[in-house]
Amino acid sequence: MSSDCRIGPESLAAYLDHLERADRAGAVALAQGLLAEGCSVADVLVDLVAVAQREIGRRWLTGSWSVAQEHAATHVSELVVDALGAAVGPSRHGHVVVACVEGEWHALAARIVSEVVRAAGWRVTFLGASVPARHLVSYLHQTGPDAVLLSCVQPNRLVRAARMVEASRTAGVPVLAGGPGFGPEGRWATAIGAAAWGASARDAVRLLSGPLSAGAHTGSPPPPPDDAYVAVLHRRRDLVRLALSVVDPPEETAEDVASGLAHLVDALVAAVRVDDDQLLLDFVRWQGEALTARGGRGVLDDVLAALERALTEHPRVVERLRTARAAVALA
Repeated sequence: MSSDCRIGPESLAAYLDHLERADRAGAVALAQGLLAEGCSVADVLVDLVAVAQREIGRRWLTGSWSVAQEHAATHVSELVVDALGAAVGPSRHGHVVVACVEGEWHALAARIVSEVVRAAGWRVTFLGASVPARHLVSYLHQTGPDAVLLSCVQPNRLVRAARMVEASRTAGVPVLAGGPGFGPEGRWATAIGAAAWGASARDAVRLLSGPLSAGAHTGSPPPPPDDAYVAVLHRRRDLVRLALSVVDPPEETAEDVASGLAHLVDALVAAVRVDDDQLLLDFVRWQGEALTARGGRGVLDDVLAALERALTEHPRVVERLRTARAAVALA
């Protein structure tokens, strides 16, 4: 944070109040006022907007905010990012592309990274939420950027992130990964071939200021350590159907439930891909917390048990599922 900047609990509380009331004008005025007081674009976006967004996520997870409230608040923060980005000057460095992993619709974090990197003097192209790997690689061949900044918020999207990293590497462009989807301290980022990982938009600027070593981070990424990965991945659709049959939700919630179960199966596949039980453990604990807040916790163990029975030919995968079931039971 810059020496003249003071973003304390009072500013955060006031900003959250604007978000709760979907007060666009108040939120933008507060952010611009902090800039006038000496804060940088990075200060406001990282230490105010991003922190507030984590609190919004917590409120949704615990059921204290509805999806509608979360969407309205997020939209206000997107408008704040737009307003602060308009004040950024011309680029002085190279060109970077910012994209969200395919299937990842939480784009605010990537937007924040885009504007902080732009404020640091880079030319930034933001490709938006849920970018398919084939479209990314086509764009990279057309434009030849210096790096791709890839955002992944949810670890169950890690398999798709791996595809995007592979696409970028084959185009000769190194990938800097960001977001909690790459695990604590980004420990799964290098496992799928990313050049580096950063926890925040400031880290992205720092990583871009050093050597990108494109030659060391292009070509074929590291292979999966477990042969079961391909087998489980190919059965993904059948496993989702199996899980859905266990739950048998009412018609009015079937689509949402199916989406949640697909995320669970994706988390299992991702855990096999990076050979780390913690990925699946963290995901089922998070999903268990969300289900508890909505009165549906008991079904999670039934689903994990069904997946376990369906994958008996893969002992290591079964062991992962048993560990996850034990964690759910103890939570």
